[in-house]
Amino acid sequence: MRILLIEDDTVLGAAVRDQIAGDGQSVDWVTRLDAAHDAQRSAAYDLILLDLMLPDGRGIGFLKSLRARGDVTPVIILTALDQISDRIEGLNAGADDYLVKPFDLAELSARIGSVARRYSGNPNPIISHGPLDIDLAARSVHRDGKPVPLTAREWALFEALLARPGQLLSKAQLEEKLYSFDAEIESNTIEVHVSRLRKKLGSAIIETERGMGYRLGKA
Repeated sequence: MRILLIEDDTVLGAAVRDQIAGDGQSVDWVTRLDAAHDAQRSAAYDLILLDLMLPDGRGIGFLKSLRARGDVTPVIILTALDQISDRIEGLNAGADDYLVKPFDLAELSARIGSVARRYSGNPNPIISHGPLDIDLAARSVHRDGKPVPLTAREWALFEALLARPGQLLSKAQLEEKLYSFDAEIESNTIEVHVSRLRKKLGSAIIETERGMGYRLGKA
């Protein structure tokens, strides 16, 4: 996934960014709403993490504007505002989840995964695909009953394909899901990850349309 983090607290923002990157996801971090608007014009995001109190305005207005123009990108609010009325306002404005600061970073990862699964149409964290048993919440894979260790990037790539079964994803689309604006990407990075996933999960797990992209193989 590619995630937009809108948070002006530099200590918390850095911690959240590092947590998301450690999970193998791509994250772009901005500290102002105007920068968030610019980022949205430059990239397609799978999820937004939104602080409510920002230097140039309230995040709730950003969220309402997002929903008013028909943008259904999932949004998780991260805020110190902990009153029930604040929660109700955020959820009624279109937020998908509401997390009060301070929060545990592992819980944030779990909330991100839960919201992402709902939007992908598969809220059940346990799925099977051929000889593979996949736990989306635990980020684990078993092949014929045996655990298969995946790196964070391998998991993120596999998860991106799982979320869109049958859909062809181009190399550029996968790079955008896995890497932020400032990341240096080798020309063969996606090919290397695909090759490693095939060795670990089976040669048919990812299909290639030469010159077009990749899709999840049939179970």
